[in-house]
Amino acid sequence: MNFTFLPQEQGWLPYWQLVVATTALFNTVQNFLTLKLTKRIYSRSPDAVNALQARTFAIWTLTSAVVRAYAAYHIHEKSVYDITMFTYLIAFGHFSSEFFIFRTTRFNAPVISPFIVSVGSLVWMFTQYDYYVSN
Repeated sequence: MNFTFLPQEQGWLPYWQLVVATTALFNTVQNFLTLKLTKRIYSRSPDAVNALQARTFAIWTLTSAVVRAYAAYHIHEKSVYDITMFTYLIAFGHFSSEFFIFRTTRFNAPVISPFIVSVGSLVWMFTQYDYYVSN
């Protein structure tokens, strides 16, 4: 079987970026189609989730997906690597502020997932920075 469409870089991080980007595409589509899953994330304030907010969240998620997919194939480019790290930092900041400051979320699976992905990806990318990025 020919998998030439997959990243040809060494290590697992490029594949991880592709997995996260693909998952974000699903999240983008579901935000355009329904409010149900997004209301699960913002479970303390489900009435605050409306169609406009969901579409905005979808575009934000799609933007992150594009950056992360690009990183999967260009992981050695410093600017791409750095911007990709910022997408995870922004996601962490968003979900942290919704949990700790605005109190729109509960500590449940829909909220734990972005925390795990953002923190895990940030740590992984930070610790592998010198391996993938040549200054």
